[in-house]
Amino acid sequence: MSESTIFSKIINGEIPCEKLYEDEFCIAFNDISAQAPVHYLVIPKEPIISLLDISEKDKDLLGHLILVGKKIAIQKNLKNWRTVINTGEDSGQTVFHLHVHFLAGRQMNWPPG
Repeated sequence: MSESTIFSKIINGEIPCEKLYEDEFCIAFNDISAQAPVHYLVIPKEPIISLLDISEKDKDLLGHLILVGKKIAIQKNLKNWRTVINTGEDSGQTVFHLHVHFLAGRQMNWPPG
């Protein structure tokens, strides 16, 4: 990825965040544009743009992102949450660095809109 994103700046420490978790592979933090009472993101430190850009080598990383999100959900005593990965502008992706949304604390409607 040649372009710097808000997420790469968070990873590099240029922009502060309300960090929930960090390890060598990912960082998790509360979303500043929360769409639910609980809304946090888990992002890889590797600059992957979207699911269109993953390959077989990324399968462990993708599983790790989901497991980290679950760990945070359990720490927050959540029993229900929605997990979302937007891929591409038409799906609602606004930051072009792969990220997993975890949302909870209100009734989620279906279909999402």
